[in-house]
Amino acid sequence: MRLKFGIAAMGMIGASLAAAPATPVYHLQSEVRLKGAAPGWDYVAFEAARNRLFLGRRKDGVTVVDAASGRVAGAIANSAGANFALPVPALGRGYTANEDGSTTVFALDTLATIARVKLGEAVDAAFFDPVTKLIVFTDGDHRRLILFDPATNAAAGAIAMAAEELEGSAAVGDGSLWVNERDKDRIAHVDLKARKVIAEFPLPGCSQPTGLAYDPAAARLFVGCKGTAPVLAVVDATTGRVVAKIAIGRGNDGVAWDPTRKRIFTANGIDGNVVMIDQSGPDAYRLAGAFTTRPIARTLAEDPATGRVFTMTASGIVDPSKPRNLKAGAFYPNRYLDDTFVLLTYAPQ
Repeated sequence: MRLKFGIAAMGMIGASLAAAPATPVYHLQSEVRLKGAAPGWDYVAFEAARNRLFLGRRKDGVTVVDAASGRVAGAIANSAGANFALPVPALGRGYTANEDGSTTVFALDTLATIARVKLGEAVDAAFFDPVTKLIVFTDGDHRRLILFDPATNAAAGAIAMAAEELEGSAAVGDGSLWVNERDKDRIAHVDLKARKVIAEFPLPGCSQPTGLAYDPAAARLFVGCKGTAPVLAVVDATTGRVVAKIAIGRGNDGVAWDPTRKRIFTANGIDGNVVMIDQSGPDAYRLAGAFTTRPIARTLAEDPATGRVFTMTASGIVDPSKPRNLKAGAFYPNRYLDDTFVLLTYAPQ
């Protein structure tokens, strides 16, 4: 009887395993090294129409790379200090977010710089709202979102925020925007037409919300929580309820949503990995797998057409004689070595 039960049980386990979805396997497809003294970086953006990547390299400005060949396609002149470059195909232009509080406006077809416009004292990232046709810049140092009108190439007002650490943002598509308030452990819903915050949701179990992506079909927000117990929090955008929490790696900054594969990607710089989470329903999520990248590869972009994932990093050290970012990690690098900056592309097998 025991033997028969054991065989039956094994058969059930085998059937269960056979029915489980296959784990996606990613491999390093290419690495592109770029020269530069003491490199710095923040965000990478992917432009699908021209298969290009825009790398925010801070003091080195924005470098544009052909994602197919890995060759440098150009650089955006007068973009020193850029954290981020936002390509907006609908406008035929791109906009950088520069650390000195300016934006460099450039033509997408030629990459020629059109203007560098001062907005304030500091901006971190930029996002385009297709309804109001505004570019929105985060300025956490001054607790505000700065609005920029592409039609006039000028600032068009600001929206006061409660938080100093304004992180990932995501446009809803109805003239509103979600913004992570990292120092408050909240997420804010901002009406760009009314120019005010219309809701703030607490994120229980989510410390230091940083990366953010949005699924408009299911009205779900995907929040990368980089606190001491890092998780991806899935939030119902209509009620603010946290419907799922899945463990991810340490040091998350970037979250991407792939609507084709129904998959969320999280870049986790301290652990040096990308954790993937699959959606089977608005409130149903499972770990799809993970693959290693390299230390401090903390942001990413994904190409939904091919599944390729792009991230970047450099070799760093901890210099005890210099100020250290202990909030980021006890041994988070405070100095990066010359000519070690690298763009990494991972592709599914």
